[in-house]
Amino acid sequence: MSQSFHPPFDQRADAVRAPHWWHRLRNVSVSFVLLAAFVLIGAFLWSGAVHAQGNAKELRIGYQKAGSLFVLLKSQGTLEKKLAPLGVSVKWVEFPAGPQLLEGLNVGSIDVGYTGEAPPIFAQAAGAKFAYIGYDPASPEAEALVVPKGSGLKSVADLKGKKIALNKGSNVHFFLVKLLEKNGLKYSDVQPVFLAPADARAAFEKGAVDAWVIWDPFLAAAEKQVGARILADAKGVVPNYAFYLAERGYVERHADVVKALFEELVSQGRYLKDQPAKAAATIAPLQGLSADVVELNLRRYKYSVAPLTDEVVTQQQKIADTFAELKLIPKPIVVRDAALLKPLGPTVAEK
Repeated sequence: MSQSFHPPFDQRADAVRAPHWWHRLRNVSVSFVLLAAFVLIGAFLWSGAVHAQGNAKELRIGYQKAGSLFVLLKSQGTLEKKLAPLGVSVKWVEFPAGPQLLEGLNVGSIDVGYTGEAPPIFAQAAGAKFAYIGYDPASPEAEALVVPKGSGLKSVADLKGKKIALNKGSNVHFFLVKLLEKNGLKYSDVQPVFLAPADARAAFEKGAVDAWVIWDPFLAAAEKQVGARILADAKGVVPNYAFYLAERGYVERHADVVKALFEELVSQGRYLKDQPAKAAATIAPLQGLSADVVELNLRRYKYSVAPLTDEVVTQQQKIADTFAELKLIPKPIVVRDAALLKPLGPTVAEK
């Protein structure tokens, strides 16, 4: 409820009675208050702009708990030690999924991040400003179409008319389209059921869907925990890349920081590949998964940061064009417009 304000005395009468110095003091006070307000507002806007551009003294990394390489890097603390001589600290910002991470990158709350193939396409179609700065080599075994252990489905051709659970607009959405094409089916020949991984897992276990197309570590968990059977993985169908993304201005201003990040990722990625059992024992509690699930997941990814290539950009463009044809994005995009093809110094993946 609004209330009227009544002054405790007649201001007009008081103005007549007040001495001349009072009026001058009151005017000075009002001017000072206005000046202070403008200074505070200006300082707030300036600090916001600096924050949006990324602080040179801090590297803000967006990651997902399912991203094993980043979870390991965060737990080891080696990046913090590597950046300390540069006077740069590290801030880790967790996101539930790729789309939210891309939004964080777009609004300036993080400087770099890591996602699968689909989220950057949706973000670019929505006008987000970011740059592809690197990628992990193809890991086609890390996504697959699975069926229940006792399913009578024996081949992809058997899926005609069947219900298939998938995460709409994800990398497995593109995989499913191409998998069906390879086996003589059209996307319209099946019944897509759009569900997030947790809900898809529940539907899969209850028998509400006939198949599920999913990526690791959810794939590994379904195999180990409920006996899901792989009907087909992405080998020979799609490469399944993962991408490193950044605010373009941050990369241009602080290439040395990003290069240091890449070097540590290569080092930790080599450890994941050489010692998957030991790495899984470290990562599993942090991800809330069993060590055998994490180890299976680790063995199917190829962790090694590499600079973008024309071939990788072309493949990403194919996904974007497919999503445009399926009306999953509002307009066609040119992936190359967001690609930073210039390497950040030496090819760190070769070290």
